[in-house]
Amino acid sequence: MKSRRPKVLHEVCGRPMLHYVLKACYDAGCRHVFVVVGHGKDEVMSTFGGDDRIAWVEQSEQLGTGHAAKMCEAEIRKQIEAGGGDVLILAGDGPLIRGEVLRTLYHAHRDERAAASMATAILDDPTGYGRVVRDANGEFVEIVEQLDATPEQREIREVFPSYYCVKAEELLFALSKLANKNKKGEFYLTDIFGILAKAGKKVVAVQAVNADDVIGVNNREHLSIVDSIMQDRIQRDLREAGVTIVSSESSYIESGVSIGADSVIQPFTFVGRDSSIGGQCYLGPFACIPRESIVPEGTTIAGNVSPDTAMLEQRG
Repeated sequence: MKSRRPKVLHEVCGRPMLHYVLKACYDAGCRHVFVVVGHGKDEVMSTFGGDDRIAWVEQSEQLGTGHAAKMCEAEIRKQIEAGGGDVLILAGDGPLIRGEVLRTLYHAHRDERAAASMATAILDDPTGYGRVVRDANGEFVEIVEQLDATPEQREIREVFPSYYCVKAEELLFALSKLANKNKKGEFYLTDIFGILAKAGKKVVAVQAVNADDVIGVNNREHLSIVDSIMQDRIQRDLREAGVTIVSSESSYIESGVSIGADSVIQPFTFVGRDSSIGGQCYLGPFACIPRESIVPEGTTIAGNVSPDTAMLEQRG
C-alpha cells in the first residue's frame, strides 16, 4: 500500500477494511473472533479495542498464512474445551466478503459432515489465486498456489479466495502437519485441505462466491476497485428501500447511512457514515452531510455546507 497505516485500516466507504470482515463473521453467527496482528498491531487493536468478542493474537514473524493460523492454536484449544466445534478462517484484507456467503459455506460444511470446507469462485482471469484441483469425479484433490502451479493447473478457473470452514480438532491436526517445502519457503494454510484429504477426511469445495466478492486489496488500485463495488452495494440497498439517487457516479454515501423513503439524493452529494436521514428529504446538489449527522424528515439541504450551518427548508 506504500503507507505507514496498517493495510486493514485503509477505508472502504468510510470504514476500515477489517470492519467488513468482522461484520460478515458476526452476521454469519460467529461469537468469538481471533484476529492475528503483526505490523501496526497497536493501531489495529486501538481501532477495534471496544469489541470484546475479539481475542488478539500476535504473529511476530511473518512466515505465511499457515504460520498465522498456528499462532491461534492456544485460543482454538480453549474453544474446544468450551465445546466449540467449527472455525471460519478469513483474510483481513477482503472487505467484500458477505455474511450470507459464510452462512452458505457453514451450512454446506455441516450438512456434508465435512472435516473441512471451502467456498470457491469461478473467474475469467484466475491469475494470482490458488487453483482448486479436482479429480475426474469432481472431488477435491488440493489447492495449488499460482507460483507452484504447472502450466496446466494455471488454466484452471476455479479459485480459492481464502474462505475456510474447518472442524476445530481437524484444524489442529492439519496445522501440526504443515511444511514449508515450496518456492516461497512459507507455511501455506491452503495445504491443510490436501493434508486432511490424504488422511481420509472429507473435504468439500462449494462454489458460493461471486467474482466481485473475491477481490482482495494489495495496492491502492485494488482499494479503489473495492470501494466502487461497495459503493454500488450501498446505493443499491438504498434504492431498494425507496430512495432516489439521481446520479450514482456523482454521489458518495458511506457505510451505515440510513435514509427514509421518498428522499432524493441530487448529484455531487456526500453523506458521511452512520448518518440518519429522514424520509422525503432533498439533499443536494453540492451537499456535504458530515458523519453521524441527523437530518429531520422533509429537510432540504443544498450547497456545499453542513446541516448545522445550512439554510434548511422544511417541506410541507
